[in-house]
Amino acid sequence: MADDRKFFLDVKQSIRQQAWVPRLENSRNALAISQRYGLSEIVGRILAGRGVELDDVDIWLNPTLRDLMPAPETVVDLVKGAERIVEAICNSEQIAVLGDYDVDGISSTSILVQFLKSAGAEPLRHIPNRVKEGYGPSIFAVEKLQGEGASVLVTLDCGTASHEPLARAKELGLDVVVVDHHQVPEELPQTFALINPNRNDDLSGLGNLCAAGVTMMLIATLNKILREKDWWNDQRPTPDILQYLDLVALATVCDVVPLTGLNRAFVRQGLRVMANRKRIGLVALADGARLVRQPDVYALGFIIGPRLNAAGRIGSAMIGVDLMNCDNRGEANAIAQQLENWNRERQAIELGVVDQADMQAQAAMGKTGNLPALVVAGQGWHPGVLGLAAARLKERYKVPSFVLGIAKDSGEATGSGRSIKGVDLGGAVQAAVKAGIVKKGGGHAMAAGLSIAEDRIGDLRAFFEETLVEETELAQKNQSLKIDAALTASGATIALIEQIETAGPFGAANPSPMFAFPAHRVVYADIAGTDHVRCTLAAADGSRIKAIAFRVADTDLGEMLLTERSMPLHFAGRLAINDWGGRREPQLFIEDVARVK
Repeated sequence: MADDRKFFLDVKQSIRQQAWVPRLENSRNALAISQRYGLSEIVGRILAGRGVELDDVDIWLNPTLRDLMPAPETVVDLVKGAERIVEAICNSEQIAVLGDYDVDGISSTSILVQFLKSAGAEPLRHIPNRVKEGYGPSIFAVEKLQGEGASVLVTLDCGTASHEPLARAKELGLDVVVVDHHQVPEELPQTFALINPNRNDDLSGLGNLCAAGVTMMLIATLNKILREKDWWNDQRPTPDILQYLDLVALATVCDVVPLTGLNRAFVRQGLRVMANRKRIGLVALADGARLVRQPDVYALGFIIGPRLNAAGRIGSAMIGVDLMNCDNRGEANAIAQQLENWNRERQAIELGVVDQADMQAQAAMGKTGNLPALVVAGQGWHPGVLGLAAARLKERYKVPSFVLGIAKDSGEATGSGRSIKGVDLGGAVQAAVKAGIVKKGGGHAMAAGLSIAEDRIGDLRAFFEETLVEETELAQKNQSLKIDAALTASGATIALIEQIETAGPFGAANPSPMFAFPAHRVVYADIAGTDHVRCTLAAADGSRIKAIAFRVADTDLGEMLLTERSMPLHFAGRLAINDWGGRREPQLFIEDVARVK
């Protein structure tokens, strides 16, 4: 079948095996947006290219919670769950909060614990140990918290598929309120309330929220009910719930949920809250990482997030909750330094697992030349880096990838998977559970986790290879890099980048604008860090721009950047302002390269 797509700069196959296509083929709406709202032509193209309609530009550029947060009654079980928690607060019942060990779970737990304390409660807290307990509530955790006096258990960023542990909680007399956003199985666990906008019977349209976003909805509802009960007084002043938006923004970015609708408001306003530097724990993390500029989406996703995630990957995620609720600067700095150390340790462990996983992946790919999915497994691989390793394989081989760690004693393997756009990995895992291959598992379309007996790993490979072949083939066929516009080094100015940022925050479902730099030459390149390549690009008129490509040193793209000097190349990437050392200058984050025909 002929490929009738339009190609940007006639790039049908780049060094990363991608076609470059224009994001916006018809510029009529872009021109109308620019003219009506007095915006530059390029900002008009960016908005139109993301499907923003002419009448929706104002709310896109200035998203507010007031406009975008729906009434609590629209979310199934939200009011019911909130009323039970309020009852526990007013009757001095013991509330227990159990969260996941990633940034979303840590942030959600920190938000709810802080709010409950402001309401006069002293909640128990529990974050599962990734190695000993695994994901979500366990029977061990449920029995432990009930034994410590809890009568109400709130699970955050987990619980939707935890049938056995929550059945045990009910046996023990615990009222369980699940606050989650993961895909929902056909049969729901036994709970008092299950607050998850992805429930089949939930029509709120909030399925794109991360758990911290759903927790923010819960906090707003709790606050409203308590206010109606005249709970707040001089001894218990009404909390400003907007103070939690910094953590909601952090979780929203790190969980890679779409930055559309309410999520845009959460992140936009959360970044403003974070810029005030009132949360001592976040300040300690940012300062320890030498983050000198205003917080932005990149800083949340690639600087602060990984350090907080290191708590759950290598150490104890509870230390992350302690940091987010810390009010002592010295203590916060000490915890931040511990997270910095764990993050360095995580990086070293990750590289070791990636090397071994990649050897298996190469062998598997070598047998067939192509697979619809990769499943690799190794004994003793650290569970804290399996998802990161899966992401590396997915990027390298462009197929959904699972990396499993096999326990030495139990004969059980657990791990994480990452998918390519167009392949629903969470749904595939649920199908494998239903088929009796996987013991338990679930997740999102783009990321999932599972547990499986070691002797069924081959069955899982076969299952994925059979069930994902059509999805993967279609996704690979449609794989392309969408280009917003072409620029030269001289046109990539600070002023232009600042204009572009007005259409942000950028992230999932609102991708950073991708610009093509036609026929530029690499005039300098070297290795930065362990596997990045930094370089300087020059246009035909002699103008230059500094650039960097992340994690490409051992790839074809990295080799091209390091060796090609004689011929011009087409470059594609995202623009940013580099303000390291107090100097502000444009920088290109290289995403792809193609030869000039």
